[in-house]
Amino acid sequence: MEIVSSYHPLAPPTREDSLVTWLRLIRSRRVGATTFFRLIDDHGSAAAALEALPRIAEEAGVEDYAPCTEETARAEIARARKAGAVAVLHGSPAYPPALLDLPDAPPVLWALGHTELLHRPMVALVGARNASSLGLRMARRLAEGLAGAGYVIVSGLARGIDRAAHIAALETGTIAVQAGGIDVPYPVENTGLANEIAQFGLRLSEQPPGLDPQARHFPQRNRIISGLARAVVVVEAASRSGSLITARSALDQGRDVLAVPGHPFDARASGCNMLIRDGAVLVRHPDDVLEALGPAPSLTEARQPEAPAPRARPRVTEVPETPAAHSRVPADPAVLHARILDRLGPSPLAEDQLIRDLGLPAGAVAPELVTLELDGRIARAPGGLLSRTR
Repeated sequence: MEIVSSYHPLAPPTREDSLVTWLRLIRSRRVGATTFFRLIDDHGSAAAALEALPRIAEEAGVEDYAPCTEETARAEIARARKAGAVAVLHGSPAYPPALLDLPDAPPVLWALGHTELLHRPMVALVGARNASSLGLRMARRLAEGLAGAGYVIVSGLARGIDRAAHIAALETGTIAVQAGGIDVPYPVENTGLANEIAQFGLRLSEQPPGLDPQARHFPQRNRIISGLARAVVVVEAASRSGSLITARSALDQGRDVLAVPGHPFDARASGCNMLIRDGAVLVRHPDDVLEALGPAPSLTEARQPEAPAPRARPRVTEVPETPAAHSRVPADPAVLHARILDRLGPSPLAEDQLIRDLGLPAGAVAPELVTLELDGRIARAPGGLLSRTR
C-alpha cells in the first residue's frame, strides 16, 4: 500500500483490508485514531496491524490482549445499516477533505443524511447549553447570515446555541457531529431535530452505533467539529466549557477562532471575552465572520461526489427545545423561574421577547416576573426591559 504521509498512509479498504478489518483495528483496546494510522504505517495494512497487536501489547506489558473480534465489527455494521447510516472512510471520495490534514482524523465516520455537504465550505457555531435569549438570537442571526453566504453550519447537537444554529441552517445545510453513536441523539429532547437533520442535513459520528455518550467522548467530538470548519465562532461560553475546548482544538488545527463579546458580569460570556482578549476576532454580525474568512467558494468549485437529492422544506422552524413541553405552563413555579433566569443575563432584554422565547402565554409569565422582581433576582428598566441581577 502506498504511503501518503507518516500519519495517513491510507487508501479506502481493499479486499485485503475490508471495512470489517478497519473497524476491528480502530475498536481494539488502546487503539485511537493516531495509533491506527501509525500501526498501518508500520505494518502496511490493517490486517497485518491486527495480527501484530497482541505482540505489541505484550511488549508494552499488557497481558492477555485480544483485538476487537470480527463478530463485534460485523454487528456494528449491521446496526449502522439498520439506522440508515453509511460508512465514510479515510481516503475515500466521500471523506471530508478538511479532516485529511489532522494527525488524529477519524479513520471511519458513520454518516446519516446528505454526505455531499462534507465537500462544501463550513463554519462551526458553538456555545452555551444554558444560552440566554440574546445568545440564541445571535446564534440564529449568524447561522442564517453565514448559510446565506454559502457556508454549511457545523455544530454538536447540544442544547442552546448548537440547537439554534442547526435550526437556522436546516434549509441551507447543517452538519451535527454527535458524541455518541449515530443512532443515539443526545440530549434526548433533540431527537426530533436530529431526525430533521438526517433528512435535510447530515449527522456524523466516529463512535460505534448504540453507544451512549460519556464525558470523554465530547472532546473527541469537538476536534471533529473544529476540524471540519474553516473557522469556529463561539457564542456565549463560560471560562471552563466544552466550547473553549473546541476553540483550543481549532487553534491547534490552524483554524480561525472568532467570538461574540458579552457583558462582563455574565458568566456565560467570560469564555468569549477571554478569547477576544487573547486575539480571537470579535464578532458583532455575520459580516464580521465573512470579512475574516472571505467569500465561500462557489459550489461549482467544491468537490461533490454525488448530486444532492431533492429536499423538502424542513418542518422545524421554532427554537424552543421541547415545543410540546413549552406549550404547557410548568406546575412548579420554581421550574418556570429557572427557565426565565436561564434566558436572562445582565444585558437588558425586552419582556415581550422573553415571553416569545419561552413559548408560554403572557398571562402565565407576567406574574412570575413580578415575583422574581420582588425577590431581587431580576430588575426592570424603562421600556419593558428586564435583566438578571444574580
